[in-house]
This record gives sequence, structure tokens and C-alpha cells, in this order.
Amino acid sequence: MMRTLLVRGMLAGLIAGVLATLFAYFFGEPSINAAIGIEEAGGAAHSHTHDPGAGHTGAEPAAPAEPEEELVSRDVQSTLGLLVAVGVYGTAIGGLFSLAFAFVYGRVGSLRPRLTAAALGAFAFAVVFFVPFLKYPGNPPAVGKPETIGERTGLYFGFVALSLLFAVLALVLSRKLTARFGAWTAGLLGVAGYLVVMALSAWLMPVIDEVGTGFPASTLWTFRVSSIGTQLVLWTALGLTFGALAERVFAKKAVAAAA
Repeated sequence: MMRTLLVRGMLAGLIAGVLATLFAYFFGEPSINAAIGIEEAGGAAHSHTHDPGAGHTGAEPAAPAEPEEELVSRDVQSTLGLLVAVGVYGTAIGGLFSLAFAFVYGRVGSLRPRLTAAALGAFAFAVVFFVPFLKYPGNPPAVGKPETIGERTGLYFGFVALSLLFAVLALVLSRKLTARFGAWTAGLLGVAGYLVVMALSAWLMPVIDEVGTGFPASTLWTFRVSSIGTQLVLWTALGLTFGALAERVFAKKAVAAAA
């Protein structure tokens, strides 16, 4: 069963990655191209390699001391490179998603596989991406100092780790409080506790604001909204697709058991 779910999770992740790629291409690439144009107009001399799978980290490639020729053209980066990066990312996330589903199904609530997967997708989007994004939002090319890329990336993933840790602790706490307060109240207490702790963590962690005064606010806004949209498409498609596949798996298992 675990192998079956893992394969379906990776397949669902690949499908979700393709859909996210289409969204990123049509809604995200225009703002990246605009930012690159601003960067070139300002005399930037580095190649414009964009990692579409990790754009929400806010990290841009470091600027070398001397101009260098692009190893991969911008056209390839924005098409085949985008598809490969997001596809691989989606497949890997799909595998991890299937493992998380196998752990929570039947242990957290009594929802059907389809609803469990949808709820898990919404949970992962909020905890893994959206809450960390509020603290450390992604930036397009021409924004940020090259010498702080490592620091910014480390802070972002550190905040993701904190978000996951406190979300799991909040889930455990709400489960323990269910018998005393009921499922609804216990769930609200768990969510409230998570939000309070994450707000405190965000306040304590360093602030990074490297957006130049001359960078167009509309371009920055469009890039960040498209980043949120890409991740929303990815996690929504993953939850719904995997839920449909898992539903069939458990339906066949039930028929086999009855026979």
C-alpha cells in the first residue's frame, strides 16, 4: 500500500508541477522579464539565471565581478528550464505528500481519502509556503544584494522549519484537547497557538528589506502575487489529484477485502 501511494503521490506531484509551470509561465515570467529589463538598464552585468522552483526564497544569483556569457539562454530558462525545475520539484513534493498522507489518514480525523488529501494540501500550502512567505517574500531579479543571498536563503528555510515544527506541535496539542473541549474548539485553540508562536518568531527573526527605492512597486507586487498563485496551483492540484487517486486505491482495497 505504501509503495502504491508513493507512486501515485509522485504522479500527482508531476501533474501539479506541469499545471504550476503553465501558471508561472503566463503570470510569473512577464514580471521576471520586466525585472531583468530594469536590471540591464541599470548596468547589471551578471547572467539572469532564475530558479523557478525556488523563487519564493527571495534569492537571486550572485553578480560576478566581470560580465560572463549565459550558459543557458533566457528563452530556455523560461520554458524548458521552468518545466523541468517545477516538474522535478512537484514530483519530489508529491512523494513527501504521499508519506504525510499515509501518516495522517485515519489518525487525524475520519475523513475520506479525497477530503483528507485536500485538507493536507491546504495545510501544507499555509504552513510550508504562505506563512514563511509573509515574513520573507520572494524577490525578482535586480532586487537584493548578491552578498546576502546565503543569509536570506538560510533565514527563509529556517523559518519554514519553525513553521513545520510549530504546526505539528499545534496539531498534537489540539488532539490532546479534543476530549476536553471538543474537536472544533480544540482545533481553534491549536490554530491560535500556532499563529501566536509564529507571529512571535517573525518578530524575533531578522528583518530583510533590500528593495531599492527606484524599483517599480507594480513589478514587485506582480511577481509576488504570481509566486503565491504558482504555489497555490501546485498544492491545490496536488491535493485534489492525489485525493482522487488515493480514493481509487482504497476503494479497490475495500472491494478486495469484501471479496
